[in-house]
Amino acid sequence: MPIAAAETWAGTDRPIIRKDGESPRRPATLTSYAIDPFAVTNDWFAQFVAETGHVTEAERRGSSFVFAAFLPNAGLDLPSVSAAPWWKHVAGAAWNRPLGSRSDASDLGNHPVVHVGWADAAAFAAWAGGRLPAEAEWEHAARGGLADPRFPWGDREPDDENFLPCNIWQGVFPQLNTGVDGWQGTCAADAFAPNGFGLFNLAGNVWEWCADAAVAGRYPAKIAKGGSYLCHESYCYRYRIAARSIVTPDTTAGHIGFRVVFDL
Repeated sequence: MPIAAAETWAGTDRPIIRKDGESPRRPATLTSYAIDPFAVTNDWFAQFVAETGHVTEAERRGSSFVFAAFLPNAGLDLPSVSAAPWWKHVAGAAWNRPLGSRSDASDLGNHPVVHVGWADAAAFAAWAGGRLPAEAEWEHAARGGLADPRFPWGDREPDDENFLPCNIWQGVFPQLNTGVDGWQGTCAADAFAPNGFGLFNLAGNVWEWCADAAVAGRYPAKIAKGGSYLCHESYCYRYRIAARSIVTPDTTAGHIGFRVVFDL
């Protein structure tokens, strides 16, 4: 979708998660660009791999992080992240084996590709003739022409029962996901209604890598936007447009993907 040049901003002067650096509001001047309406899907990523032979970060490492509830016996016998024990370190997990070496993505062709690191996303974007979005480009597109909405659809908060505009958690994280929105993990890239610019799933579903650099402790990192199917107001209120996550670029997990922008 083409986006006109604009004087805009990233971030907010009304921060909710201050530690992520979502404030202050930062002005930005954008030249015209186009942004894909959808996150990159497994089918499209498979074309890239077939043409280039690209080996992803997770494949080289031989493992990636998978949400415990998707694993037999909740992955009780697998190593986990100490600060987030619901993430299990699964041997063989990769973009085409999202739950480990005995799984495949054959029925997820139109779902966002996951288990991709920042360099994998950047390589795909270059192959496609584009690049990863700047944070300000991503936020401007997510606002969809609205003045300053909290979410891509406006300011109304999702709930766990009746208003379900995006693929996020419903219930009590991490013990119970009622799945009222119809999804437990990723949803199809064109699920839910688009925003005012015709863009899908800029809130929830999967985190999306951006080009911007950041710092995570002593380590270089990148910005990811949009939240994922694991977000909930009570746990990870990061499906807001101004919210962000600061992620080391070699991180791969079952809820991180990306979309591509193109210079005009």
